Amino acid sequence: MAAEDATDSEKRVRAPPVDSPFFSADEAAIYLRISLRALENFRATGEGPAYRKHGGRIVYHIHDLDRWSARRRFRSSAKRDEE
Repeated sequence: MAAEDATDSEKRVRAPPVDSPFFSADEAAIYLRISLRALENFRATGEGPAYRKHGGRIVYHIHDLDRWSARRRFRSSAKRDEE
């Protein structure tokens, strides 16, 4: 009888995990170790990583996240890395 008492959320079928190079905004923020709000602010000001819209959803490609992070590399607080 316990199987009959399953909640609606337990009955939902979830898509299997997909090995994709595209991250949602939440996933991208976690990957970059910044807050979602910071990522949203970077996007709004044009200072964030390149993003794409897939069906109206904002997604970030892992290479764009890595590229953006590499451009923010510093050797000291006064000078940006030139690599």
